[in-house]
Amino acid sequence: MSRSICATACAIPCSVAAALFVVPAAAQPAQPSQPDRPVRWISPFAAGGGSDLTTRTVAARLAGVLGQPVVVDNRVGASGNIGAELAARAPADGLTLVTMTVSIVTNHAVSPKPPFDIVRDFSHLSQLTAQPYVLLVHPGVKATSVQELVALASARPGTLNYGSSGIATLQHLAGALFGATTRTDVVHVPYKGGGPALTDLIGGQLQFFFGVMTSSLPHIKAGRLRALAVTSTRRSPIAGELPTMGEAGVPGYVVDNWYGVSAPARTPPAIVARLNAAIATALSTPEVREALLRDGSEPVGDSAASFTATVQRDLALWRKVVRDAGIKPE
Repeated sequence: MSRSICATACAIPCSVAAALFVVPAAAQPAQPSQPDRPVRWISPFAAGGGSDLTTRTVAARLAGVLGQPVVVDNRVGASGNIGAELAARAPADGLTLVTMTVSIVTNHAVSPKPPFDIVRDFSHLSQLTAQPYVLLVHPGVKATSVQELVALASARPGTLNYGSSGIATLQHLAGALFGATTRTDVVHVPYKGGGPALTDLIGGQLQFFFGVMTSSLPHIKAGRLRALAVTSTRRSPIAGELPTMGEAGVPGYVVDNWYGVSAPARTPPAIVARLNAAIATALSTPEVREALLRDGSEPVGDSAASFTATVQRDLALWRKVVRDAGIKPE
């Protein structure tokens, strides 16, 4: 399917910070419950991998399902808050979507005065994907299982370091939750991005790390890192030999780096239902599923009620972790 940059043809404001990506619609009429105009899907992170890649992959198929063009509009900044706030203030007509991520939820959990209410200001349509972290240790760490790592941390409080992509990021909170759940004293070392942290783990400056599956697998296979478990409720489809944290002896420990899609609050129920069904159809197509799985993501496509419950549950979880650990935003 061809892709083109939308400059003046779409009635959407452009700026230097905004990159517009148009997915042409298939030749089929839009349903009467939604205006027959392009759908603007705000991607609140930079173009490339991660949530933006997921957004573009799903948007390409969604346009054909809806019979309307879907315009992916990158509005980057404030760890996703700029794009999310823009969507929260948009008309509730089904023509503005935003990629919702768990990192936007954690921003909300940490910020004393968030610019929007992540529950009240959105109609959460569907979870798109789930991406577990993988618990990694340096090969020099004398732990070949999660239980051995916990025992080591218990025996040597305050001596095991874990890295993250920055203060109050999901990787930081995953480590804080690990310490709280296992009742161990582990030390957080923040970095400016996950890449430098992974490099220091390989170099032995860190003892453990919650890594992204796709970037971690080459180092696991090469023996530079040892994988102990995944942080999801189910085993990863691309690393099925690894146990979940629950299977490895830490029941209740779940961290999913999920992506979803939301619309402004008060979007009419008929439009919510139509968009939810269209998203589920897009996610179920083989080309979309295969593309997401290659990126280490497991397609989800649940109900609006289920995704709303996920947002509310994670907000409550991370607020508690932030409060108990005394985490402050940078």
